[in-house]
Amino acid sequence: MQRKRNAAFTVIAAASMVFGLAACGSDGGDGDGKKADAGNSKGKTLTVWFMSGSNPKQWTADIKAAFEKQTGAKLDVKVQQWNGIQQKLTTALSESSPPDVFEIGNTQTPAYAATGGLADLADVKGDLGADQWTKSLNQSAVVDGKQYAAPWYFANRVVVYNKEIWKKAGIKATPKSRSEFLADLQKIKKTGNEPIYLPGQNWYVLDGLLIENGADLVKKDGDKYVSNLSDPKVGKAMEEYKKLQAYSNAPKDKDEATPQQAEVFAKGKTGTMIAMGWEAATAIAANKSIESKIGYFTVPGATSAKPGGVFLGGSNLAVSQNSKNPALAREFLKLAMSDKFEGALAKEAGVIPNKESLNSNLDGNAVAQAATPSVPFGGTTPLIPEWAAVENPPNPIKSYMTAYLSGKSHEAAAKSVEAEINKRLSQKQ
Repeated sequence: MQRKRNAAFTVIAAASMVFGLAACGSDGGDGDGKKADAGNSKGKTLTVWFMSGSNPKQWTADIKAAFEKQTGAKLDVKVQQWNGIQQKLTTALSESSPPDVFEIGNTQTPAYAATGGLADLADVKGDLGADQWTKSLNQSAVVDGKQYAAPWYFANRVVVYNKEIWKKAGIKATPKSRSEFLADLQKIKKTGNEPIYLPGQNWYVLDGLLIENGADLVKKDGDKYVSNLSDPKVGKAMEEYKKLQAYSNAPKDKDEATPQQAEVFAKGKTGTMIAMGWEAATAIAANKSIESKIGYFTVPGATSAKPGGVFLGGSNLAVSQNSKNPALAREFLKLAMSDKFEGALAKEAGVIPNKESLNSNLDGNAVAQAATPSVPFGGTTPLIPEWAAVENPPNPIKSYMTAYLSGKSHEAAAKSVEAEINKRLSQKQ
């Protein structure tokens, strides 16, 4: 999915998958990953690609000034659009003069690393503060034990609720466990309002439950990946989803975008939705009167001991293997990953930084503060290049969800789509 943000620059990143990548060469510059001396780089230009909505104006101006003062080189920032970026970046990385540094979706990183297009950052990892990065956020940037990117910024789902409806139901405090959450939804149901809007195919909410239950969607069979959808752990996660979905009037065969759940929530008759922060802004845009009624809380876990699992969407920063300016590229990463600029990005854009110690920059941002407790317990979809094809529409995982919610057993629902999943996993990348 593409990034979206509200007027307060609350950027929410949910990275899309990439497939069909062309192999990239390894010649050019010092792109072999060895440390090089930036020295006096006057006359040189470092090209950085950011995605639209990712680089706030003041942050960009400040890092550009700092980089140019520190190195003597020029910083050329180019903002790219999400539409068509996979092919554009794939082509650029295969050429002799690719962007030196570029933003890449966290779940895209393994696929690009597999092509040889990303430089190994082992030589600069320590300088980037990697020992303090939140483990769950760095997971996507490491492929086969090598650091192919640096975790930049992230976002995850929270519970968005209508405070007026919850008050009417007599609920005095937000829930800390799933059992409390379900009990609150039952109280809301008695008011005549819809307790939660949760369509049958909100796949990323299910992914959070899969992460929480330690359920893997794929497994190794020899030298290839195959579906693991029939795993009982997947069934357990889906049963938890079903308990929540039972309190919704949403269709079982649609996802959160059909219709947009934020627009349903905006009507003021729904108590809750599990959503990204920008969806609350969408609801407010549709119905300004609902703004004062909106509150946020962390997705509850199985017990009050820890939050629920969540899908962590976001972006990493990578260096092109063929960069003509590998030393300068690493100098830019040092600045971008520094507490100064990582913290400033979190504060200005409202996104989750790569270190827990920088979360104080989110003080006063209700959405981000509801999101951060879940981060250490979050994860992603399978971090393999082959997974890209699985999520292409029609997503067979969504078909499984509808089948289960419509009465099929976990085993039967899984069996009905596993052949299609295996077919997609076997597609050449």
